[in-house]
Amino acid sequence: MAAYATLAFVVDPESPDPFAEARRRDGVLVADFAGEAIPMILGHRAVRAAASDWQQFSSDAPFRVPIPSEEHVRTVRQLPIEADPPLHSAFRALLNPIFRRPLQPDYVARIDALVADQIDAAVASGTVEVVRDFALPLQSRALTLLLGMPETAAEEWIGWGIHVFHDGDDGAAKGAGLDDYIRHMVARAQPSGGDDFFSALTRMRFEGRPLTTDEMVGIANLVFAGGRDTIIHSVSRIIAYFAEHRAALDAICQDSKQIAFAVEEFVRVISPLTHIGRVCPVATEVGPVMVAANDRVSLCWASANQDETVFDDPGTIRLDRAPNPHLGFGSGIHNCLGSAQARAILRSLIRQLGARTGALTIIDAERQFEVMPQYRRWVGYSALTVRFEGPMA
Repeated sequence: MAAYATLAFVVDPESPDPFAEARRRDGVLVADFAGEAIPMILGHRAVRAAASDWQQFSSDAPFRVPIPSEEHVRTVRQLPIEADPPLHSAFRALLNPIFRRPLQPDYVARIDALVADQIDAAVASGTVEVVRDFALPLQSRALTLLLGMPETAAEEWIGWGIHVFHDGDDGAAKGAGLDDYIRHMVARAQPSGGDDFFSALTRMRFEGRPLTTDEMVGIANLVFAGGRDTIIHSVSRIIAYFAEHRAALDAICQDSKQIAFAVEEFVRVISPLTHIGRVCPVATEVGPVMVAANDRVSLCWASANQDETVFDDPGTIRLDRAPNPHLGFGSGIHNCLGSAQARAILRSLIRQLGARTGALTIIDAERQFEVMPQYRRWVGYSALTVRFEGPMA
């Protein structure tokens, strides 16, 4: 095990936890999202409790689980995330065989090869803009492996940008484009014989019947929208971190268990998804706030992951932190369906950065912040230029 000092650094003194004061005061922050006042549940224990109580904090709310809501960018309910049991459980069970693929050793080897190619290309280029020219292609090409589709399919997905709805000015047009793409792919799927994701959708059965087209489109919409910008921001921030802390990278790459610990700590600190929405079917008291029936609350993963009553010195990134009960992949029945894919990519990224680079140098960086009237949170980079150098001979 490397010396502890090599593995612990202050996260970022210039971007402190924006939820700390409200979390310590009463555990709730009422924030304005596009004119909707939503109480954000901030404490780790309170967030976990709410995530497990689907009767009181429901996900049966098409378009309203994301915050802000997404009525203007899509026309279908995302499944299984916008459903409660038993509907949620049934649809999640249909998707589990696909999303458990990253747990298989042969799949990990394919991810390793993909990441290695990406890093080798960066080293050959010398200087790379990481967000759009490294992280975005990596996320898209890794998704082809998960979905059993040819890598060439990723070229179209890369063109969608960092976020399938919000990377640009016209989210409605982007949402319509995604909908058209998915419906086209469903229509041309091969129910008998096709091994790809869309053909698998046509073979799925719910309560003995085939899925409707809207159900298939709703599943695919979530697959392409979820885990996209979150993985891209995580990849970019990890590369930037190790550009500044090379000794830590070299230390953890001695031990695969240490790499796994480091990934969990990065997910805790980065908290790729700030929060998620739930709807209260009846009037509900949330801390000092009374939430009216059919109004929303936020489960704030980012705040829960900085809760000092759960994490010792949460403002320090400790690559060997264990235990690490972070909520970076959510909690309860809706814990992130793509968490195994994200872990496979990030573990491989760290392993291959250690093996295939000798130095990483930040040339230019432009941070991206999530800015709301009540808080400002660093989520990633809008641009990050890095020089990749190969290992010393």
